Amino acid sequence: MKPISRRKLMTTGLAATAGLAGLATADLLAQRYGLIPPDHRGLYGPGETLTYAAQRLLTRHSLAREFPPSMISKEPFANPAVSPKDLLQSLPAHNHGNWPLTIDGMVARPTSLALSDLKSLPMRSQITEVACEEGWSYIAQWIGTPLIDVLHAVGLHPQARYVVYFSADKEWWDSIDMADALHPQTLLTWGMNDGDLPVAFGGPLRMRVSRQLGYKSVKYITRLTVTDSLKGFGKGLGSAEPEFGYAWYAGI
Repeated sequence: MKPISRRKLMTTGLAATAGLAGLATADLLAQRYGLIPPDHRGLYGPGETLTYAAQRLLTRHSLAREFPPSMISKEPFANPAVSPKDLLQSLPAHNHGNWPLTIDGMVARPTSLALSDLKSLPMRSQITEVACEEGWSYIAQWIGTPLIDVLHAVGLHPQARYVVYFSADKEWWDSIDMADALHPQTLLTWGMNDGDLPVAFGGPLRMRVSRQLGYKSVKYITRLTVTDSLKGFGKGLGSAEPEFGYAWYAGI
């Protein structure tokens, strides 16, 4: 991303207050600095572009709020979803260490890892909130391997712009840009509240994107693809969610 001056940043902020003209100005600036989300077309495209570009310029290195253990929710809500029953049943509960994770695309060393391999890499624990676009939320301790450490281990190409991640539940996949992929709070999560990650919450392996709404934290992750373009995935909107009316970028 090209550096942006204080004057240009102020221009972007002023554009945000100028109605349709402001949206057009913001869109031009976003294009100049490479901050166009994959779902930028259509009626809501200019708004999606403004949201994504403004947050990336202003909060690129910000941290999601972390909480003390005393604030962990007593009864966290597991959003009901179709579990990949066949795959889960093929791995006995005591042997989820063999859960497969394939990493391919723009990396020097494409590989396949087991969950036990992930656990041999650096570990991070954080207590953060899952906030759902439907209005519910809960706070939990998430334990896992920072995505940045996985990407460095397989040799991330400098031209990479996105990480696409796929669920064993075939309907669900998503992607994040490198700002979130390399963020210290983005985890490949395999533990929750000092125990294994329960199946209802995405276990054995869930992506945890702490700076975005809950639907970006896809459950049952089996594959990561590193890429410089999202055009070849699904309908080219960056994830499955925009196909159902949600935004690709869901920063909070």
